[in-house]
Amino acid sequence: MKNLWLFLVRYNSVFWFILFFVFSLVLVINNNQYQRSSFVNSSNIVVGSFYTKVNSWKEYMHLTEVNKDLLDENALLRYQLQQVTGNDTSKLTALSDSIENPSNYDFIVASVVNNSVHLKKNYITVNKGSLDGIEKDMGVITSNGVVGTVMHVSNHFSTVKSLLHPDTKISVSIDSTASAFGSLVWGENTEPRFAMVRDIPNHVKLYVGQPIYTSGYSTKFPKGIKVGYIVQTDIVTGGSFKDVRILLTTKFEKLTHVYIVKDKLAQEKIELESLNDNNG
Repeated sequence: MKNLWLFLVRYNSVFWFILFFVFSLVLVINNNQYQRSSFVNSSNIVVGSFYTKVNSWKEYMHLTEVNKDLLDENALLRYQLQQVTGNDTSKLTALSDSIENPSNYDFIVASVVNNSVHLKKNYITVNKGSLDGIEKDMGVITSNGVVGTVMHVSNHFSTVKSLLHPDTKISVSIDSTASAFGSLVWGENTEPRFAMVRDIPNHVKLYVGQPIYTSGYSTKFPKGIKVGYIVQTDIVTGGSFKDVRILLTTKFEKLTHVYIVKDKLAQEKIELESLNDNNG
């Protein structure tokens, strides 16, 4: 103990220098937009590279589950295709020719290299960045449901604000007919499989097992992506609205691959709606 004390006394100037240097660095990053952005991007590169290596063995361990999810997704796509074309696959050409406008969305496949699910504020890191066309505020989904929104982007990596984050809020419809709308939030919920849909009008009839979908009101998510199922309906908040508890379809604990949604018409929509704000 005496030797440790003598060591600290002898080199105290060095320790004070390091302390003040780190403190000043934090102040510069927090109070300057350019330095903060540069720090975040650099951190994404370093941390992302580390998580990529760590995640490689995790992907290997979950290959069986990933293959099962892909088989389930292919089975669903085949079923949906058959509903449209029947057994006559030649109808597929006629179907594609009848579509006047191409899809408004591109879907960029990315691998999850880091993921938290049990924190108060959860984030995900994926291995695609600005060089792959990823931009801030893009929506992130899986074949099972919604994952979150892109938060920060570097050249090769992006961090995603998970749906399991108290600041995440998504517009949803109560069923595929969009008969009623609400806001999906995770709030203070500590369970990664459940969330709340708030501000549903009291007159709307709900039942356990009823599916919840994205409303398509934002440029982040296409309309009609299944988000979850109602598991509790008797949550009354007073006034003209009520809340419901839902079971999320996304399995956050087992995320390995995601789709980043790129709305081709997003910028046009945002610029048009900004005119409303500018004109008061």
